[in-house]
Amino acid sequence: MSPPDAVFDALADPTRRAVLELLRGTAVMTAGDLAAAFPSISRPAVSRHLRVLREAGLVTVVKDGREWLYSLDPRPLADVTQAWFAQFAPLWEESLSHLKQRSER
Repeated sequence: MSPPDAVFDALADPTRRAVLELLRGTAVMTAGDLAAAFPSISRPAVSRHLRVLREAGLVTVVKDGREWLYSLDPRPLADVTQAWFAQFAPLWEESLSHLKQRSER
């Protein structure tokens, strides 16, 4: 399991979130394809974003010949949802219950 702080740090950047969204729609992308998707960002900068995502466990990478193939690994997102966000679920449910009571009055 990835530490929640690493996942949150990775998700804090809009470019890294965009990378995850690209990978969500495609099973595998090369590093070059990912870099090409962000023409206003240098390849070294994209590489640094990919490293942060990899270190957070949000992407997996496999070397295939001369190419690096990236894919999304959603498990750290599920872990953070279960371990961290779940503690706030009762508050959300309580708020919804209060809203329902007020609307029924």
